[in-house]
Amino acid sequence: MPLSKKERRSVHGAREKLRNKILARLPPADFALLKPGLTLVDLPLRKLLEVRGRRIEHVYFPESGLASVVVTGAGHHSLEVGMIGREGMTGLSVILMAERSPNETFMQSAGEGWRISAEELLAAMEKSPSLRNEFLRHGHSVMTQMAFTALSNGSYKIDERLARWLLMAQDRSDGPVVYLTHEFLSVMLGVRRPGVTAALGDLERLGLISAQRGSVTVLNRAGLEDAANGGYGGPEAEYERLFGA
Repeated sequence: MPLSKKERRSVHGAREKLRNKILARLPPADFALLKPGLTLVDLPLRKLLEVRGRRIEHVYFPESGLASVVVTGAGHHSLEVGMIGREGMTGLSVILMAERSPNETFMQSAGEGWRISAEELLAAMEKSPSLRNEFLRHGHSVMTQMAFTALSNGSYKIDERLARWLLMAQDRSDGPVVYLTHEFLSVMLGVRRPGVTAALGDLERLGLISAQRGSVTVLNRAGLEDAANGGYGGPEAEYERLFGA
């Protein structure tokens, strides 16, 4: 449910109510540099946050929902290479001083988030080495996730990759239910929809999930981690090393 204007002012004024982990853990002086430029906005399903090859105008810090970073090659082949939720932020190319990305970032699950212009973000980074270092560490965690995604896509079976993806999505959700469609999953995993349906069925028969139209409920997280066969856990451990649990 969208926040009221009163709730938005409260969230903006009280650090403890921030759900985005990057913003919530910033030292007060660094947060103060960003605060004037932060605006809470709705992030509806399919909203484009970054267009490939186009200068990035805004950076987003999700409070809820999921964003996907998708690479598209010749012949319109598309594959998810990154997932962003309330643990992080968009704008990797901005903090690396590259202005634009060859990838596309869009909302695969609706939510809300804080938006700041790329220009204001860079100005704040210029004023604070500690803020710059925090964002660069986050960039490292994103690239670690992307590396493990490449490993997963190249070496793991579809059901193992699906188990990893569901665990990552649940990490960024409010409970056991992950909202998605077979269409999105086929892009996320780089497989056709029948392959997605078959993999969901395999995990469901093991009692690990319950698949409904438009959603999947995780029933046995420990079992799902076993089903991921080592594909899940590496980037998560690195994130915890850098930022804490």
